[in-house]
Amino acid sequence: MLGAAFFFSLTSAISKHIGKEFHIVQLVFFRNIVGVIFILSSIRNRPLEQKGGGKLGLLIFRGIVGTLSLYLLFYAIQTLGLGRASTYQYTYPIFLALLSWLLIGEALNKKEWAAIFIGFSGILLVFRPDLSLAWRDNVLGLGNAVLTAISYLSIRQLGWVYDSRAIILSFMLSGILMPIASMLVGTYFPMEGLDFLIGTFKWPDTIDQWTAFLALGLTALLGQKMLTQSFSYDKAGRVAAIGYSNILFSVLIGFFMGEAFPSISSLAGMALIIAGGILVSLAKTKEA
Repeated sequence: MLGAAFFFSLTSAISKHIGKEFHIVQLVFFRNIVGVIFILSSIRNRPLEQKGGGKLGLLIFRGIVGTLSLYLLFYAIQTLGLGRASTYQYTYPIFLALLSWLLIGEALNKKEWAAIFIGFSGILLVFRPDLSLAWRDNVLGLGNAVLTAISYLSIRQLGWVYDSRAIILSFMLSGILMPIASMLVGTYFPMEGLDFLIGTFKWPDTIDQWTAFLALGLTALLGQKMLTQSFSYDKAGRVAAIGYSNILFSVLIGFFMGEAFPSISSLAGMALIIAGGILVSLAKTKEA
């Protein structure tokens, strides 16, 4: 899980680097097209083992929501920086617990309610709206976490009937088709207010750019593979708690890339978000 967190932070860093020259929807496209090649190769060697079916609509929904969450993540990385964007991303367990209660009636114990309160307190400290950071960018950064939580909530339902590779494939195919649509719209009907959804395509014209796009896809794929494997070795709650090291990696990599080190209030907020997320994760572990 530590390796997964590291590779995901590298994916974010690469997206920040090449995002200066290419639109975020193009980054999403290349991130997924590399992964699709490997997933299809895996399915060819070992066919899908379906347990059932009948949830095609939910499968498509998961792919769309997952892709939109990637749009917002890459946008937040460009506008807010690696550390803050990663911190917002990892509030998803808090939103997941809350949405599980609101949407499917899952009971929450006292520790989970405490974790939600701690997590939202941390969000307020990190959000810290001021003149230097636009409300819109912070809200879109948090939107990534909400969409990630919704995506994971749908995976719970899909996991009972679909091979995990089919679920991942639906996400990656959406991550190819949706950016194509976004870039077509952006080419002929540019919309400045929807710059986090609509963009244009630009051919990479140097070896360095092609290498960066390849690295974007490979680091994401390695992170996903390590993430999947890690959950087979220990209880999900304990493994997920280690995933918060992504925030530390992102802050440090961001600092070396020239970003300002987080303020005391931001660091305190990050600590509260991590504490809330770990508390939710460990509470689920004990229930299991």
